[in-house]
Amino acid sequence: MGTRYSAIFFAPDGIDESAIGAALLAAADKVDRQMSTWKSDSDLSRLNATPAQQWVEVPAELMTVLDTALRTGVESGGAFDIGVGDLVNAWGFGPAGPTPDEKQTSALKRHVHKPAFEVLEIDHVGKRVRKRAAIALDLSGIAKGYGVDALARCLDGFGITRYLVGIDGEMRAKGHKPDGQAWAVAIEKPLRHVREVMGVMELEDAAIATSGDYRHWVEVDGMQHSHTMSPSGRQPARNRLAAVTVVMNDCMLADAWATALLVLGDVTGVELAQKRGMDVLFVLRDGDGFREVSIVDGQRQP
Repeated sequence: MGTRYSAIFFAPDGIDESAIGAALLAAADKVDRQMSTWKSDSDLSRLNATPAQQWVEVPAELMTVLDTALRTGVESGGAFDIGVGDLVNAWGFGPAGPTPDEKQTSALKRHVHKPAFEVLEIDHVGKRVRKRAAIALDLSGIAKGYGVDALARCLDGFGITRYLVGIDGEMRAKGHKPDGQAWAVAIEKPLRHVREVMGVMELEDAAIATSGDYRHWVEVDGMQHSHTMSPSGRQPARNRLAAVTVVMNDCMLADAWATALLVLGDVTGVELAQKRGMDVLFVLRDGDGFREVSIVDGQRQP
């Protein structure tokens, strides 16, 4: 997935750390082999390459992610959409290369887009998927979160009850440290070119995911464009939000919803988070600085 994974855990003396390390690597590698658009032989790439109307058998893990992605797409009103692979590539964020293709981005902006939940059909009994129309799928907004959950399940399998696992900015915690303290996760200030801590969030039996416009972006004609795509606008999302951090029980959903809320913006996104009773930290660009909007159990905090 083009990044690192980490696992910090407390376990009894004598536990086979090499076996745990090997299992964690296998868990992360399995997600990468199934869901990466950067691997031409991944299951996702195979699905993308298959013509419309043809059924494709997919592994159970990939089917779970696809199913969750489509459901989140519906619940977010299309703000979360895995059918934006063409946009991701055209803007230079995919395997096609790091340079935006102006001709292609202009053409895609005029293109009538159908969201993935209208195009993709899942046959749970037959464990297969088909596209009703041509579409390029990209799981960048959900696969890392699923990978974090896979790392957590791996440690659960070893009977480990106190850990913090993560892939990039997505993390999941279980239990607490031996001294009784919760796991502390730093929240970065959404600054480009600089890494600076804005605050710290404590986690215990919860997952956290952040989406923002400040780590992966391109500059075109003096304007900076985020890697997060607006499905309806057919271009990179552009609003007042610099970052969205979501806390949920599992990281796959937190990852997807952080992306969806970032796309929706500081008005519609905040309203939906409140309506759904979510725990979310919105960071808005406010002049030369930032302003925070915190939602806890759906209630806006003073």
